[in-house]
Amino acid sequence: MQRALFLDKDGVISVDHGYVCTPERTEFIDGIFDLCRAATAHGYLNVMVTNQAGIARGYYTEADFHAYVDWLRGEFDRHGAHLDAVYYCPHHPVHGRGEYLRDCECRKPKPGMLLQAQRELDLDLDASLFVGDSDSDLAAGRAAGVGSNLQLGGEALPGLRDAIGYLR
Repeated sequence: MQRALFLDKDGVISVDHGYVCTPERTEFIDGIFDLCRAATAHGYLNVMVTNQAGIARGYYTEADFHAYVDWLRGEFDRHGAHLDAVYYCPHHPVHGRGEYLRDCECRKPKPGMLLQAQRELDLDLDASLFVGDSDSDLAAGRAAGVGSNLQLGGEALPGLRDAIGYLR
């Protein structure tokens, strides 16, 4: 079984400027590539798990998001890091439009994305680490049985550097 470093997107991988889905609006959090390189060196898979209410609200499409993820993966590779897998929830229980208006199991704080990753990637969740920036991130990690769950504070740089110490 593999271990995973689960990462939220907004507030952990990139600054949360609200519904970011283009390279021009992306500002990477200092230390994210260092953390992912260290995780890979310690045998972890780097897995992004992200609620994407912007899809549900109609701000951008799933195709737009997939193109953005392709760009993100390229940026990670360019920095010597690797994004092994991406899981996202395009739904919202209140503000979704059409098929995206639903209360699903994949939207954090529910553990659906993490459990899907466990099944598809053969993950040992107890030996994995989740770095998030919200209570819903930590709740999802705990509900899925992730062994270590870290919440970044207001200053992300020390938090990401400190997260490297949790990789075992």
